[in-house]
Amino acid sequence: MTGTNISSGNSTREYRISLLVHDWPEADRRAWEDACRPGLRLKAGGAASSLAQASRNDFENSYGAFLGFLQRKDRLDRHQPAAAQVTPRNVEAYITDLTARVGSVTVHTYVHQMRRAAELLAPRADFSWLAEIEKDLALVMEPRSKYDRLVFSGQLVKAGLTLIAEAKEFIGRDLARALGIRNGLMIAILGFCPIRRKNYADLEIGRTFKEVHGRWWIALPGSSTKSGRPEERCVPKLLNPSIDLYLNQSRPLLLGSTPTDALWISSITGRPFTKNNLSTLISKVTLQTVGIDVSPHLFRTAAASTAAAYGSNTPHLASALLNHTDPRVTEEHYNRATSVSASKAYADIIKGYLGD
Repeated sequence: MTGTNISSGNSTREYRISLLVHDWPEADRRAWEDACRPGLRLKAGGAASSLAQASRNDFENSYGAFLGFLQRKDRLDRHQPAAAQVTPRNVEAYITDLTARVGSVTVHTYVHQMRRAAELLAPRADFSWLAEIEKDLALVMEPRSKYDRLVFSGQLVKAGLTLIAEAKEFIGRDLARALGIRNGLMIAILGFCPIRRKNYADLEIGRTFKEVHGRWWIALPGSSTKSGRPEERCVPKLLNPSIDLYLNQSRPLLLGSTPTDALWISSITGRPFTKNNLSTLISKVTLQTVGIDVSPHLFRTAAASTAAAYGSNTPHLASALLNHTDPRVTEEHYNRATSVSASKAYADIIKGYLGD
């Protein structure tokens, strides 16, 4: 949640809606650094030191977004104690602002993560009133249905490869060609390797995206994954020519003046994508190519459903694919294949009765 694109007419600019830690008020910054302080031998670490890095990042970003809101509305007091600005009045205004911009599930998520950050910043303060607000927000959450956005992974990979082929064959302008190749490769790799969007946005050449004996690998250390376990995925060889084309021709054209090993480069900034901007782009590209807005998270749903529908001879394939230790997590949150297959069969029966 570190940035977002705002478009107006033909111009596009990026601005930061979440304050980075070094921009926080001094008391908040010091308290957060102390909370994240690692333990040393017999000395205990800070209150957040035992949390996964991904969780700390989420809490940090959400609290930074709250501070960013206060700053934009001229409500930020940089002389207050840590978390002292998490007040009913400020939170009410923040929720009103969020509700106008994002969905109900996202509002609940931001407020929950902000509260957890505030508790870490000021462990002696009482935020039970904010927990009650969270409960109220949870009651009105209306998650967007996944059913009308489900596609199988093969469709996504095919769409990515088609974009690459069209860019190579039919696009003459260098920048447009580079964008087509980048966008297609982004879709194709994620279709084969459905990792979480933060990890996907953060891929670095030579570190988490590397070539080993002619094969490209995604190698994520445990410190960067939600589960805390390392992940390694081999990218199919059929993507090697497209990867080479992107790395040797397209990416250098997109890259700005600041050197970076980041795999995915924004054509707007010449810098690495933020996870939000990458997610927005993937949703836009899939909508244009397969007719459905498929977010990076829904690539994981597609993978689980594809594994369940076509990999019945390999038990727990979906769980392994998504790096879940408990298959029930995959079944509950990702696998929609059973209901989709049943509804299709039911529709076929009805069509038979109608004489179609």
